[in-house]
Amino acid sequence: MPIRKMPKAPPSIHLLGPTMFLVALGVGMGESYMWPRLVLLFGPEIRWLFLVGVSLQAVVMLEMSRYVMATGESIFMGAARVFKPAMWFFFITAMLVYIWPGHLSAGAAAFENVTGIPWQGTAITGMILVGVVFTLAKVIYNLLENVLSLLIGVLVVGTSIVAAIVGSFADVLTTITGMFAFGYMPDEALTAAWFPVIVGSIAFAGPSGMQQMWYTLHLRDKQAGMGAHIPQIRGLVNAGEQETMPSRGFMFDTEDPEEMEKWKGWRKWVTFDAIVLFWGITMLVTISFTVIAQASVRIDSNVANVIREGEQDAALQAMAGAFAAAGSPLLGTVFFLFIALIGLNATLGLFDSFSRGQADMTYYFVPGAQRFSLSKLYAMFLWGVIAFGILILLFGPADGPAGILDTLAFLSTFAMGAYCIVLLLVNNLMLPKKIRPGIVSNAIIAFGAVFYLGALLYSLFAFGVVVS
Repeated sequence: MPIRKMPKAPPSIHLLGPTMFLVALGVGMGESYMWPRLVLLFGPEIRWLFLVGVSLQAVVMLEMSRYVMATGESIFMGAARVFKPAMWFFFITAMLVYIWPGHLSAGAAAFENVTGIPWQGTAITGMILVGVVFTLAKVIYNLLENVLSLLIGVLVVGTSIVAAIVGSFADVLTTITGMFAFGYMPDEALTAAWFPVIVGSIAFAGPSGMQQMWYTLHLRDKQAGMGAHIPQIRGLVNAGEQETMPSRGFMFDTEDPEEMEKWKGWRKWVTFDAIVLFWGITMLVTISFTVIAQASVRIDSNVANVIREGEQDAALQAMAGAFAAAGSPLLGTVFFLFIALIGLNATLGLFDSFSRGQADMTYYFVPGAQRFSLSKLYAMFLWGVIAFGILILLFGPADGPAGILDTLAFLSTFAMGAYCIVLLLVNNLMLPKKIRPGIVSNAIIAFGAVFYLGALLYSLFAFGVVVS
């Protein structure tokens, strides 16, 4: 790669950054719906699996950032440099997994509880709204970072306040101790009905599926590290201002001590993101929702049985009941509005990320695609996934929002096992020796590959099912 100067890193302690995308995607239906549902069924001790999942994701986040910050290239480009079919594998996987509008469907179902408006209508309206907003944006990254930061702020503060109202100190204590009940696994959790759901929920502990790979594109648009040499993506209305994308990334001189000091500065910057912003905020929100789930069991002890009988949405109803019982019926409404907000929040991040990733791979690897700007390719994939999502909501085979979400979660596990393998290859084969990951990081990422793919294969061979 051509050698260029690395920009100086900002202070390692900061408030906002591309982590907001991962937090927005991580603090989604997994933390607010899927894991509370498991807590209602199996107790807070099941959360040790959440702790493993979200901690693993923090390490993956750090290692995903390594290649893009050193080169300005996405992890997809890195995968293609190792083995081009690997890049096409993720292109196809994204098309198979992220066409399902699971988050927005679940959020719309919560909105239906408040307004009575059918969830399909709200979800379709939400998708079109997302498309219009991104189409009109001058620089998509800047708009999304501001909007997601605002939504996350409302969510974190709001759920913490409500959890403090409805929960007790004992709930907080069992939530925290439950995260360290390593090995706890009741017999019912190992059945065909629930083990695949647990596997999917582990994938949804933090950003699921390919979201970590898309994070490399957000880092590039944030102009972190060598991403400073790559133009930002603009909305379709402003596509005429899109600068020409370089055909490849750049590398800094790893033999220059001054450049290596800048590199260490960027590593500190992204480590703060991974540990404090991503891990910390995700953990805070999920603790709040687990406290609320435990409070709801005290109010309606039959909720677990209702869920077992197939009423998956009973988890949300029970937690809303806990809100209302603690204060007033208005608090129950507030809870459903939080869920709707999470659905919109995650959809903003997912639709942008999907379009960004597919456009990037198309631009660089589909012959003739470069006659279109990256902004136009982004818009093509954005409105494509919106159109498909509308068709799924109207005519799709999935059985309601819970079914769509479970399907999306389980399929994500496959992508996560695969990207751990690709991450190991890219970072250890494509980067200069001085900036490759250490043995501990490599061991954790290798564990991730075994963890995700092992759970997936166990479900397939032990139960012959992928989702219940």
